[in-house]
Amino acid sequence: MPVSPATLAEARRLRDIFAAKGAQVVKADVLQPAETLLDLYGEDIRGRAYLTADPLRGEMVLRPDFTVPVVQMHMDSHADPARYTYSGKVFRKQDRDEARANEYVQVGYEVFDGQNPVAADAEVFAAIAECLEGLPVRPATGDIGILMAAVRGLRTTEARKVALVRHIWRPRRFKALLSRYGAPAHPRAVLAADDPFADLGPGIGLRSRAEVAARLDALRADAAAPPIARDEIALIDAILGLRETAPHVLSALRDIAVDMPAISAAVARMEARMDAMATRGIDVDNLEFEGSYGRTSLEYYDGFVFGFYASDRPDLPPVATGGRYDALTAQLGQGRAVPAVGGVIRPDLVVSC
Repeated sequence: MPVSPATLAEARRLRDIFAAKGAQVVKADVLQPAETLLDLYGEDIRGRAYLTADPLRGEMVLRPDFTVPVVQMHMDSHADPARYTYSGKVFRKQDRDEARANEYVQVGYEVFDGQNPVAADAEVFAAIAECLEGLPVRPATGDIGILMAAVRGLRTTEARKVALVRHIWRPRRFKALLSRYGAPAHPRAVLAADDPFADLGPGIGLRSRAEVAARLDALRADAAAPPIARDEIALIDAILGLRETAPHVLSALRDIAVDMPAISAAVARMEARMDAMATRGIDVDNLEFEGSYGRTSLEYYDGFVFGFYASDRPDLPPVATGGRYDALTAQLGQGRAVPAVGGVIRPDLVVSC
């Protein structure tokens, strides 16, 4: 699909703004190894990505974003701090709305800074806001890190907490799991049996007997676990239901932290981020914050998240999005994590605003 001259010109303008802030201009191959993306995002990415098979390189994918290849490149460089910018097409299948583009240009700004992550959050948000200054757009923010801290602080088994964290980005599944873990268990007869393999025929499946036994042990342990307390579930629901200006949300979160101390550090980071954003000229008093914001984005966001939306065009996708993805750097860096935050702008939507 050809890109309009206006979109290309806007992409260059945006990339030049980021480069002027000290970002190194980088490029990424259009074809990326699919194995890395599938490991990171799970099989869900197959529904949105264009996959192909290469006889020498194996399964490949048309890049669905730039973040993964940029992180891989950065982790090889060992630079800290570092800033990068890029411009190019990304590719996403659209299975519900054929009017939405399945290939479009992204311009991005990524900051890897382990010295002051809160200041880096504010820097990226302010840089994106500067690029969109004068346009009829409204910002929205959230913080996946607060919800993750709340889940990890629940008084329940580690296995249940891991499952809930894994499904944070799948709201329906998360809600169903939380509801199930909050109800008394009803062990099935097979779980209570002394030997579930008694009188069974030969195994014909792909799983070994040891794998099946381990799964049954896990199910027994889960069935024996006491339900998550109703007051804790209510606090999770309260966090997800928050939708107000940032100062009001901060006040509400402080109240919630009294009963759920596990979120205290994440709430303190939010307050420090708001101060850093205000220092950069962001009107935090009127900045929208949603407790559930960012939960339907790609799963690598694990902290501050944000987006900018066309005020007069609710039918359009976000003009810009971004967030913090520290855990992704640990995965791609084989355990060596580097605090990282970034954002992307769609120049075609900037032109349309």
